[in-house]
Amino acid sequence: MQPRQLPAIGKLLEAPEIQALAARHGAAAVKERLRALQQAARDSAEVPAWADTAQEYVKRIEAALAGRGYQAVHNFTGTIIHTNLGRSPLSGAAWDGVKGLVTGSMNLEYDLESGQRGQREGIVAERLASLTGGEAATVVNNNAAALLLVLNTLALNQPVTVSRGELIEIGGSFRLPELMARSGCRLLEVGTTNRTHLRDYAATAKETALFLKVHPSNYAISGFTSEVDTAQLAELAHAEGLPFCVDLGSGALVDLTRFAQPYELMPRKVLDQGADLVTFSGDKLMGGVQAGLIVGRADLVAQLNANPLKRALRADKITLALLNEVLKLHEDPERLPDALPVLNMLIRPIDALAKRVERLRDALAEKLSGYDLQCELSEGQIGSGALPDTRIESRALVIRHDDAAEVRLLEQQLRRSAQVIGRLRHDALWLDVRSVADFEAALAQLAAFQPE
Repeated sequence: MQPRQLPAIGKLLEAPEIQALAARHGAAAVKERLRALQQAARDSAEVPAWADTAQEYVKRIEAALAGRGYQAVHNFTGTIIHTNLGRSPLSGAAWDGVKGLVTGSMNLEYDLESGQRGQREGIVAERLASLTGGEAATVVNNNAAALLLVLNTLALNQPVTVSRGELIEIGGSFRLPELMARSGCRLLEVGTTNRTHLRDYAATAKETALFLKVHPSNYAISGFTSEVDTAQLAELAHAEGLPFCVDLGSGALVDLTRFAQPYELMPRKVLDQGADLVTFSGDKLMGGVQAGLIVGRADLVAQLNANPLKRALRADKITLALLNEVLKLHEDPERLPDALPVLNMLIRPIDALAKRVERLRDALAEKLSGYDLQCELSEGQIGSGALPDTRIESRALVIRHDDAAEVRLLEQQLRRSAQVIGRLRHDALWLDVRSVADFEAALAQLAAFQPE
């Protein structure tokens, strides 16, 4: 075939298989790859025979664009709330509840009763206040933004007192001192890394604008330690006429011990202990969508809402609609194990996990001849800063090979071809089943997987 006989790009784009490809990857990306393939064909000594067949272009474009764009993946890492994999899986019921709202017009900032402009987050704020016992609540786009808004509103150009042991760094190298600097306040660190006392805070009371207590998030300090409890710090703050904010990071709206899980401090408890404001995440243990939630004193929340920065940080209609549905679920805690995927994964019985591993092994055994596949005890974690020192018993399919390089190659193939994300440990591939949101879909994907 001569270069002049190559099919026109426009003609190829009309082919149904190319159109389907464009729907998945975007028309511009597909057109660019078509042109590159045809240019390579023209530059070759002899134009390849495949170059006049649309299906042959599809194969090559699929290979070139594999892994690009957002894709559904199956989380076999053992980390239930995995930041890199989208944190908490969202409730299907919650999504079904908002689909009709967010795909059309809704009364986001419109009062149907009066016909006038309404409050964007009024519905969610009312539910949040009720669930946490706060006088008022407000919402921004994530918890870092919540803390930024609090600091910028209450301590602009002023010092803020924080324990040295709470100057955390979270994923992506975001550090609390840097966030504080960007908020316009000055860090006033007290105590030492492992021990901070009430007298340390008291020594700053005449110069500080705010006492801030921060959840340790992704780490835990043990041994010779001391920290000031919330009630003591609240009493000191109020005696000095200072606001007191607690950043919980994760936060849970129900007592997890009722489901035989480790206790995670709840916003209601912190407010009961005297905190004026509490910030926490809308996803993570709450099982909702990414958002920063702030609850507490009505006068302070009103100041936050009046800050011009609030508009830059506000949540959109999808976030607010989904939060509303997830908060509804929390109003009936007995429904949560079935309704909230993250809680369902946490409480799944070990015997049920073991049965899943057996099914997983059955699906892969014939495909992986030469590999050793075993069901083994695994230790998972909640993830995303929730209970960082707590491990959760689980079960995993552990895949080994005499040649460790073969295991690494298999991990790559599963990740790229089946969108199955496991973890490499001790020259073995661990597929922990506790963290899988939709096991049946994952199993079907693995059943179709063909090792190269």
